[in-house]
Amino acid sequence: MAEIRIENFRLFGVDDKAFVLPLSPGLTALVGENDAGKTAIIDALRLVLGTRDQDVLRVDSVDFHQATPGGARADEIVIRLTFRGLTTADRGAFAEFLTYETIAGATETALTVTWVAKRNAKEGSSRRVLPPEWRTGAKGDGPLLDPGARSLLTATYLRPLRDAERALSAGRGSRLSQILQHTKEIRETGNPFNKLSDPPDDPATLSVLGLGDYASHLFGQSQGIKQARKRLNDEYLKPLSFANDLLHARIEVAGAQDDSLRLRQLLEKLELTLTASADAESEHSRGLGSNNLLFMACELLLLATESDGFPLLLIEEPEAHLHPQRQLRLMSFLQEQAKKQRPDGQRIQIIVTTHSPNLASDLQLDNVALIEGGRAFPLSKEKTKLSASDYRFLERFLDVTKANLFFARAVLIVEGDAENILLPVIARLIGRDFHHHGVSVVNVGGVGLGRYGRIFMRENTDQDGVIGIPVACVTDMDVMPNNGPWIVGKLKDGEDIPALPGSRRKWRVKDDFPGDQLEQRRAQRKANASGQKVETFVANEWTLEFDLAFHGLSQHVYRAGSLALADDRLNAGTANQAAILSDADAAYQALVDAGHDLPTLALHVYALFEADGASKAIGAQHLAELLEEAIADNSLDAEGLRALLPPYVVAAIAHVTGPFVPAPVGGEAGEPGRAPTAAPV
Repeated sequence: MAEIRIENFRLFGVDDKAFVLPLSPGLTALVGENDAGKTAIIDALRLVLGTRDQDVLRVDSVDFHQATPGGARADEIVIRLTFRGLTTADRGAFAEFLTYETIAGATETALTVTWVAKRNAKEGSSRRVLPPEWRTGAKGDGPLLDPGARSLLTATYLRPLRDAERALSAGRGSRLSQILQHTKEIRETGNPFNKLSDPPDDPATLSVLGLGDYASHLFGQSQGIKQARKRLNDEYLKPLSFANDLLHARIEVAGAQDDSLRLRQLLEKLELTLTASADAESEHSRGLGSNNLLFMACELLLLATESDGFPLLLIEEPEAHLHPQRQLRLMSFLQEQAKKQRPDGQRIQIIVTTHSPNLASDLQLDNVALIEGGRAFPLSKEKTKLSASDYRFLERFLDVTKANLFFARAVLIVEGDAENILLPVIARLIGRDFHHHGVSVVNVGGVGLGRYGRIFMRENTDQDGVIGIPVACVTDMDVMPNNGPWIVGKLKDGEDIPALPGSRRKWRVKDDFPGDQLEQRRAQRKANASGQKVETFVANEWTLEFDLAFHGLSQHVYRAGSLALADDRLNAGTANQAAILSDADAAYQALVDAGHDLPTLALHVYALFEADGASKAIGAQHLAELLEEAIADNSLDAEGLRALLPPYVVAAIAHVTGPFVPAPVGGEAGEPGRAPTAAPV
């Protein structure tokens, strides 16, 4: 399948509000927050294609799109699927329904199926929706697709929160029997009762064994069953297993048998279970998660070998009942399966929906489509602002802690643990709780900030639109005041700043940027990942800790740094927090009494981290607690705290949560919000 187009179905509208998703061969993962439209996409495919489990999904009047709350519903749902890359067998099976397209100067054969459902406008009728039609042709004006042709497009569907154990149990019409009777191994060997040894010579032996046990014996000796079981274990369950915990399937007859010899009835007596190991004959002891893996393995076994029909697998929430390590094994396995070719030359196409950062972290970005606001945004090459280098970097470093950005309403990307710890607390204390606003904080550790931001930037906004998720990238300016090197320990008294260029020093001072070069540096950093709904916020002065001290929280930061330096002793019980804070307040008072200007005072505060070695992450923890205490005892309120924050911090929070009203206290970027005092904190 090469493209999905959905009009007037549930949240999807028409024209520029229609849903369009181009698909690549192999695996496509649909990611996004709840209610973005992922399930609606899967249900649209189920309506058009039908599913092998014979579960019928019917369209209801509430499925017709409603453009405005309380407004009229659309009269017609149109779902159009385009299939390209057809095999010779496909072209023969659908010969009368095919169309011919010219793509990049070459003629290509395609099958376009347009499913149309209309509301019944006839008054007094109990039927709310007229029977749907399956039309063909590029514009839906070709012959109707007959049921026989439709059956060749049937998809395999694994629903969320599926009962895998029940699906693999014996019973009339069991899914296991449907799978086995179509596998190559069973088709080639046929009915095991027709080809194996005669019943035991001694009838008494048969009565002791029972018909069920004898049937189990016969099935166990069947070469078809043996080969199917071996292939299931070797090619499907082994790649999903851990090194010291192999999943192993056993096929056996369940319960008492009747004397029917018809193959399907016999297969319906089979059940598939997991054992503890290849040699285990005891009852299986696997849970929901492992049985879900077994179920998926069986469906893939059928899709990989069945020559009839289109090999499409739809999986909703494959992470159901799986712990994170199993999820990673599953996603790697699915991506490998999607690369393989069936005997007819086709590749299995897999479409999954997921809410799992674990699964998303193991995906290749080319295989991801972000669903947001009823629109699809494939993250494949040439669709985003990402470069080839960005793709290579992100596929290596986009781990589970960062992949939560795919499921957020807004994203704040930071470069360190301190920001990761502190900014959510600050946001909550000034009335912008990130949890309430659906904001994910992504800590990229000082590397690749712009690369992560560019995930959300489209190459062609006229064609694709703009991803509506606001993204704030927060970064340091990394330029200190001119007197900083001696205060924060970069240089000793009497040493001169090494000249540039030619110097190997990695730090910079403001004098290194004469004229407007400092603002050019700021603009360059902002341009690294700014555009559309992505904006980079650069520190007004230097780093987060320095800016917090510079703009009004100098005493709080000094206290936090002092606690961070004493953290090991505090944890060991050899230091007293009240005494440390008392000493910190006295030391800070001495700095204030020395009459330092704001930048110099902030440098002395920041020296606790840069020169004395206080951990920024631990300092952020203590600062968060100090600010929470200040809000709790009413020595500081939300509006007062916001006035003391660096403007770039307030602006970044506003970008992902909405603008503040009234505007924050304080002037232009770089201007302090309030002069520091030594008043008790």
